[in-house]
Amino acid sequence: MGENMLGFMKKKKEETISYGVIGLGKFGYTLAIQLAEYGYDFLVVDKDENLVQDLRTVTESAIVVDDYDKKSIKDSGVKNCDVVIVCLEEQLEKSLLVTLNLINLGIKKVISVADTSEHGEILEKIGAEVVYPKRDMAIRLASRLRANMVLDFVQLNEEINIYKASLPKPLVGQTVVGSGLRTKFELNIIAIQNAAGVTDMISPNYVFQEGDLLFLAGSRDGFKALTEWVGLAGE
Repeated sequence: MGENMLGFMKKKKEETISYGVIGLGKFGYTLAIQLAEYGYDFLVVDKDENLVQDLRTVTESAIVVDDYDKKSIKDSGVKNCDVVIVCLEEQLEKSLLVTLNLINLGIKKVISVADTSEHGEILEKIGAEVVYPKRDMAIRLASRLRANMVLDFVQLNEEINIYKASLPKPLVGQTVVGSGLRTKFELNIIAIQNAAGVTDMISPNYVFQEGDLLFLAGSRDGFKALTEWVGLAGE
């Protein structure tokens, strides 16, 4: 995800929320670094002493455990976190057991990373919120390949996506209300970025200008219809 999109999408920092990251593979390590950059209070847990040592430069709460068993997880202090992300997607059994133990410890919110849909289904039945980084990355890449105007993409759920896209040339000079983005394609403009900055206060009479970047919320089918229309309009 691009830096601008991350900045636009991330929620306002809440000082009272603390996070835990269990597992410092590629996803978990990157997540921890990002949490540090945002200034969040977080704890990391892993069996690899070298990885844990690396992250002690960004958090004082970096814990080495001998195993991911119930006692080790409990003793790590992760039970004091409000949100815990389990990043053990390549260790199916460990992922499931750690997730179950965290839920039994009464953690307010447990997010688990899944490698496959079957893995994710089991995690959901246990009671975790599930993310699929490999699948989501593939979807974002496919969207970029399908339409050159797509600069970034976030899947909120199975029905709603947010796109950061270059303004289609056929819309230059048209107003927001006259563009038909909402009526024809069921896409809502949630922000516009241009040389003046980013604004979410969008008048229906705003006239699109060349160079505008649009943040659009809607379905994949709606955006697909827009890209097909842009292709036809450009012929």
